Amino acid sequence: MRYVVLIGFMGAGKTTVGRALAKRLRWNFLDLDDVIEQREHKDVAEIFALFGEPAFRSMESEALEALLQDQQAGSDLILALGGGAFVQKQNRDALISAGAITVLLEAPVEELRRRCQAERKARPLAQQDARFNELFAARRADYSLARFTVQTLDKSVEQVTAEIEQLLKTADVRTEK
Repeated sequence: MRYVVLIGFMGAGKTTVGRALAKRLRWNFLDLDDVIEQREHKDVAEIFALFGEPAFRSMESEALEALLQDQQAGSDLILALGGGAFVQKQNRDALISAGAITVLLEAPVEELRRRCQAERKARPLAQQDARFNELFAARRADYSLARFTVQTLDKSVEQVTAEIEQLLKTADVRTEK
């Protein structure tokens, strides 16, 4: 069982790259936000509105822990985390215990904001520019704990996935089934 976990700020491309990387490697793909939405029968924006961020973070940690336990006997997995999941120490510890390889997808804050504004998806923490910038700055130290970092600015999804595949090979992670 191998895990490659994509982390990064809102708009970094974790879901898009994750799906493409899973297809490229012939692994399974999950987005943790999708897992939470299925478990709670509500979308992330609705959970934030009804219960607040602390409750969402608790649901996020529970979902990640359950996923890692459920997947132990399963097949290889590309997992996209929400922007705040890796910031939580208990989540990082769970990923380390599971032997996950973490890859930070990174871009300048202006580019991330542009990508978020271009999406139709409701992002509760992306509504105000000042808050967006504060979160970005606050999360950088935790993001830097990822094993690998891939810059995504001005790169196609194909270029990013190829770069991640090469990093995995360099790290001696067997990517073939």
